[in-house]
Amino acid sequence: MSFTLREDQKALQQGIQDFCASRFPRDQLGEIDVWSFDRALWNDLKDMGVFSLQLPEEDGGLGLGMTDAALVFVEFGRALMPGPIVWTHIAAKYIEGAANGENIVGGIDLTKGQDEPLLLEHFESLDTVIVLREDGVWKIPQSEMSGEPVRESLDPLTPTYLITSMPSGDRIGDSSESARLAREGTVLTAAMQLGVAEATTEMSVAYAGTREQFDRPIGKFQAVKHLCADSFVRQELARGAVYGAAATLEHPEVGEENRASSGAKINAGEAAMQNARTCIQVHGGMGFTWEVPAHFFLKRAWVLENAFGTIDEHSDLLA
Repeated sequence: MSFTLREDQKALQQGIQDFCASRFPRDQLGEIDVWSFDRALWNDLKDMGVFSLQLPEEDGGLGLGMTDAALVFVEFGRALMPGPIVWTHIAAKYIEGAANGENIVGGIDLTKGQDEPLLLEHFESLDTVIVLREDGVWKIPQSEMSGEPVRESLDPLTPTYLITSMPSGDRIGDSSESARLAREGTVLTAAMQLGVAEATTEMSVAYAGTREQFDRPIGKFQAVKHLCADSFVRQELARGAVYGAAATLEHPEVGEENRASSGAKINAGEAAMQNARTCIQVHGGMGFTWEVPAHFFLKRAWVLENAFGTIDEHSDLLA
C-alpha cells in the first residue's frame, strides 16, 4: 500500500492549511470567546465543502474519499479548529441540512459501553444531536434536550455541557451504520490528533533552534535533540496508522476496519498528548504561560482523547 499523496491531495491539503492560517490564526487563540459560536467561520467551512466532502457528486457533494477527509482533518487538528466538525461531517448523509452547514450536528458515541454522566461539546450551538448506540443511530432535536454548562471546560476552545435530560429520539440507522459512523468518527478524530502532534513537534523544533543558552541554541544539546526526535518518531508512527486506517475504511478489502481504526486512535492519541507535553517542556518556563499556545494543544489533545473512545478503551477492543 502506497501512502504517497497525489498532486490533487497535496493541493487539497495546502488549500485547507492556507484557509486555517488566514481564518483561524494561531496567535489569536487566546482572544476567542468560546461561548459564542462563530457562524461566519462555519459558513466558510461549508463553502469549502468540508461537510459534503464525502457525499456523492449527484447528491451535491465533492465525491471524495475517507483518505482525502483525513488529510483535511489533520489540518484542522494543526489549527485547533473549533466546533463539532467531525460530527457534522459524518452526519451529512443522514441529517438534512448538515452538508450545507444549515444544520449544526453534534453527537454522543455510546458504542463503547459508556454510561452517565453524558458530556456534549458545543451543546447550545447545535441544532441536532445524533447518538450512536449498539442497536443503531438515533436523532434528537437539540431543543428536546437539556444540559448545564461546565464552566471549567478542559479545553478553553471547546465549551462542554453536562446533559441532564435526553429523550430516546428517532432511529435513523441500524447497528451496522452506527458501527460505521463510529469508525469514521474515530479515524477523523485520530487525524485531528495527528495534526496536534505535527504542530507541537514543529513548535518544539522551531523554539529549540532559536532559543539560546550558554551561547548556543538549546537544540544543540543532546537532551533537547532527543525530545524533538522522539516527538517526530511518534508523529510519523501516528501518520502511518491514521493514513492506513483511512485507506482501510475507504477500501475495506485491504484490512480489518475495526482494528485499523482502533490502532489509529491509540497511536495518534499517544502522539498528540506526549508531543504537546514535550512542547511545553522544550519551551521551559515560557511553556506554561498564556502567551505560548502550547497549552492549547495539550488541552485539545486531552479532549480528543475522550472522543470516540480512549486509548484504554481501544486497547481493550484490540485485546
